[in-house]
Amino acid sequence: QVRLVESGGGLVQAGGSLRLSCVASGNIFSINTMGWHRQAPGKQRELVASISNDGRTNYADSVKGRFTISRSNAENTVDLQMNSLEPEDTAVYYCNAVVVIIKSLVDYWGRGTQVTVSS
Repeated sequence: QVRLVESGGGLVQAGGSLRLSCVASGNIFSINTMGWHRQAPGKQRELVASISNDGRTNYADSVKGRFTISRSNAENTVDLQMNSLEPEDTAVYYCNAVVVIIKSLVDYWGRGTQVTVSS
């Protein structure tokens, strides 16, 4: 079993910064892609940013230039540095990891952390 635990959410004013962290633990052979998704009230969950195990990154257009994703393969962690936050960034942010289990890739999700940006 694999467990993902997020931390770092909270309330911040527009223009401010937050850093989200996620650590994966459990029966992990290796992790393929790690990422952050978010879901605002009444909206579908969307990808914010992802990073492969060799460091290739992918960002949603709405966060490019403001958010930076990073990871530590040794520690099974993924972070999301969020700068210049906007009220539209308000959402529950979920950590995601695609874990190699024997010969399969299995998706795991954290329980989410709330980010609220006030105007």
